[in-house]
Amino acid sequence: MQPSLRLNKWLVNCLNVLFAMVFALSVWQCRSKSTSPKAPMEEYKYSDNQIQNEKHLSVLNVPVEIPISEIENQINAKIKGLIYEDNSYEDEDNDNLKAKVWKISPIKVVAIDSSFLFEVPLKIWVSAGYKISPLGITMSGYKDTEFSIKIRLISKIGISSNWAIKSETYVDSYDWISDPNIKVAGINIPIKSMASRLLNKNFDKITEAIDEQVASNIELKKNAELAWNIARQPVLLSKEFDTWLAIVPTAVVMTPLLAKNNILRSVIGIKGYTQTITSAHKPAIPAVLKLPDLQIVSKVSEDFKVGLISVVSYAEAARLATAKFAGEKFSFLAGQYNVEVTSIDMYGQNEKLVIKAGLKGSINGDIYLKGVPSYDPITQQLSLKGLDYDLDTRNSIVKTAGWLLQGQFSRMMERKMVFPVGAQISDAKKTIQKALSNLKVTEGVILRGSLTDITPDKVYLTPEHLYSVVFANGNVNLKVNGLKGI
Repeated sequence: MQPSLRLNKWLVNCLNVLFAMVFALSVWQCRSKSTSPKAPMEEYKYSDNQIQNEKHLSVLNVPVEIPISEIENQINAKIKGLIYEDNSYEDEDNDNLKAKVWKISPIKVVAIDSSFLFEVPLKIWVSAGYKISPLGITMSGYKDTEFSIKIRLISKIGISSNWAIKSETYVDSYDWISDPNIKVAGINIPIKSMASRLLNKNFDKITEAIDEQVASNIELKKNAELAWNIARQPVLLSKEFDTWLAIVPTAVVMTPLLAKNNILRSVIGIKGYTQTITSAHKPAIPAVLKLPDLQIVSKVSEDFKVGLISVVSYAEAARLATAKFAGEKFSFLAGQYNVEVTSIDMYGQNEKLVIKAGLKGSINGDIYLKGVPSYDPITQQLSLKGLDYDLDTRNSIVKTAGWLLQGQFSRMMERKMVFPVGAQISDAKKTIQKALSNLKVTEGVILRGSLTDITPDKVYLTPEHLYSVVFANGNVNLKVNGLKGI
């Protein structure tokens, strides 16, 4: 063979080897590429302290029960003996009478709906002037007599916005227990008509006395202030979780006073914002708030909310996610491309959780996905909704690994990116429910309530943690002995 032919063949073989190496290198480069997108900025709307101080509008019910017997006893204790006295024979009516009025036996009180019925037994002394002419002889002078009557009064009760009790009492009827008359020279002189005029003229003094006693013996404002200030005291719900319930009251509503089964009843509703605070020490009491004006409503809502909080740190969430994903392999386009997850890290960007996933295989490096964390009350898990590539990651892999966009990698990550937090919430609910079954706040004050359904609020991202906040809805009553036996 000629030397030139051997040289040409050698050159062709070298070119073929070189071409094969270039081709293999190009294939390798196509099959395994690197990505280094820009990391999304870490940003937060909330601090841990803000979540702990999140407030939820609620109503604390304070039942008011006043036995009618208590009102009856108080009125009888205050209205004793002499009720009214008229020491002048001469007045604007020229009735020629002097009189004194005493209560002679206990006043009886019956309450029906918003009305009181009073039965008041009275003894009345009258000194009456007379002038008669028997047998043509004129006789005049003054004679004393006593008689008794039983008055029935009706009092309508209401409450003003400044907490004052308003009662409007009027005379319904009265009966003579004994008739009034005087005897002169053996002659009975009836003075019933004069006595009736005297009574009718002075009934307003008796009704004013009844109104005054009703108002002074139903001291709602004093007791509402007691409940108002008790409600402001933080209550320890759980020593284990260092959980306190705090209420910041804002308004007071009340149902009309209505009597049933000899008990005058109403419900005071203290509206305010509840806070579930985690603290090893009793939280500070807010500044003293003046008892606001009263609002009368037909019904007081029983809507009470307690915030239940579960906390997961980013480090713990990343550890759980890495345990799930590390070493897991994903195939794309019928096995042409493969990636393996090497690590998972995460942090927050306002309302979204950023997932930093380390990959190796057909693509090497980190990618970033973002999704909105939410709490699922059915599965009791913290999960991500709408998990998708960050914009800079998407632009980067479009150039280097477009096949990653065509697969379901983000969807697979979303399905598996779940964290169990239900146990924390369930334990918190059980602990609080146990505390609310009969919690002694202070002497004579008991907090009772029940928690029913759980309503998700949202998941909050802070610089250190993911907070899942849910509402435990129910009703809570503050039983104050001072509001029962006034």
